[in-house]
Amino acid sequence: MPAPDASAEPGRDCPLCPRLAAFRETWRAREPDWFNAPVPSFGPADARLLIVGLAPGLRGANRTGRPFTGDYAGELLYGTLLEYGFARGQFQARPDDGLALVDCRITNAVRCVPPENKPTSTEITTCRTFLAATINTMPNLRVIVALGRISHETVVAALGIRSAVAPFAHGALHAIGPIKLFDSYHCSRLNTNTGVLTPEMFRAVFARIHAHLDANS
Repeated sequence: MPAPDASAEPGRDCPLCPRLAAFRETWRAREPDWFNAPVPSFGPADARLLIVGLAPGLRGANRTGRPFTGDYAGELLYGTLLEYGFARGQFQARPDDGLALVDCRITNAVRCVPPENKPTSTEITTCRTFLAATINTMPNLRVIVALGRISHETVVAALGIRSAVAPFAHGALHAIGPIKLFDSYHCSRLNTNTGVLTPEMFRAVFARIHAHLDANS
């Protein structure tokens, strides 16, 4: 398995976004047993599938240190990955639950938790260098799933494409060179509670991805 390039992961005390660094320090003081650092990508670097979320949740990945672990979004995401063979084991919402990803990797557009779950445009742009580096460390990458419009836009920018060429829409598929970019609404509790995204809609995206990778294996 290729070793991830160090540039793909910010350091524990990354200073590039002062507002996020200050927020991180505040929560380190409040909750010293939490992870409270940039959350690294999860899954093998030789995977064909990369899932890109927005940012760690305060009491989710920021607490546990693993993407989508500790909040509702992870229940839907990991349950779906298990259903379609992109994960094995049992998801118990903690980083030592033994869950492993299969041909799949998960990362975030912004690696540090932002106040109110809202990174600024500058923070998104600054952190994009890590997303681009993550993509470059994945030699077998064929499919990216962007969860939400912001994730979509930062993936498109990281791939060097203008957003107008590949507009976001739930269920959309864009061919960007050798990469197929699938779009989904974010699997947040807000989106599922309001019916913007149903579990069936979410699973349908991954069913298409599974079929695509099977057909091109």
